[in-house]
Amino acid sequence: MSAQVLKDRVPLKIKNRRKSLSNQEYHPHFALTSYTWLIFILLYLPIISVIVFSFNSSKSVSNWGGFSFTWYESLFKNRVLMEDLRTTLSIAAIATVFSTIIGTLGAIGLAELNKKKPKFVNFVLSVNNLPLVNPDIVTAVSLMTLFLAIQSVLEMGYITLLLAHIAFCTPYIVIQVYPKVLSQDPSEIEAAMDLGATRRQAVMKVMIPDLMPSILSGAMLAFTMSFDDFIISYFVGGKSQNISVYIYSMKTFSPVVNALSTIIFLAIGLVVLGFQVFNSTKKKREER
Repeated sequence: MSAQVLKDRVPLKIKNRRKSLSNQEYHPHFALTSYTWLIFILLYLPIISVIVFSFNSSKSVSNWGGFSFTWYESLFKNRVLMEDLRTTLSIAAIATVFSTIIGTLGAIGLAELNKKKPKFVNFVLSVNNLPLVNPDIVTAVSLMTLFLAIQSVLEMGYITLLLAHIAFCTPYIVIQVYPKVLSQDPSEIEAAMDLGATRRQAVMKVMIPDLMPSILSGAMLAFTMSFDDFIISYFVGGKSQNISVYIYSMKTFSPVVNALSTIIFLAIGLVVLGFQVFNSTKKKREER
């Protein structure tokens, strides 16, 4: 067989091979669906097991002893745990409010300053993002060192815990709100001011309502981060402790934690569901 014949047959074989592959049916939906379900199982199976065993009458976390509300009753009778839960909720709520206000105003100010000094704004944003990528242990030790230096004026406790949570929650608000501020149409503010509104009124009545979805997203993220924090709270809390520190300090595991985790999960689920309903309702109104 001549070399020329071989050269002619090789491209023909490749062409026939490609044609046969193109004729085969490829169904990516099954693979994608299976992968999605696998992710959901890995994420939610542990949570489901916690919910199920919160109703277990036995202390065992592997053997079912019967359905009971025993651990929920023990949860609400545990004074120390309930006090720490109130501390956790109050710290998270107050820190979320203050960090949302500071972060939103900071994002608006940075967006305005970006028109004149973009390099400086990029530097500030880099500094703002540093605590997000910085290990929590470094932030915790730094804050502890700061509060120890001023302990003659401010003793470590509830206030230092609150200040620390405001400090590490604020960057989350900035990164959520700042891009939305940049995407806003500046003509809306100018139109409001042309109609007689002051700069403050234009920001409060035009800009803020438009930013509200991003603000709420940042606030939810800040609340979750504050509620869930352990490392920073452990170092700066002093005599005050939140739920994470309480669970860490437990000598032996108690199914009460399962009951508490179930309530927290359901509460957060309701909040997220309400937020989604709010967003969908707002989009429908805007489309009309």
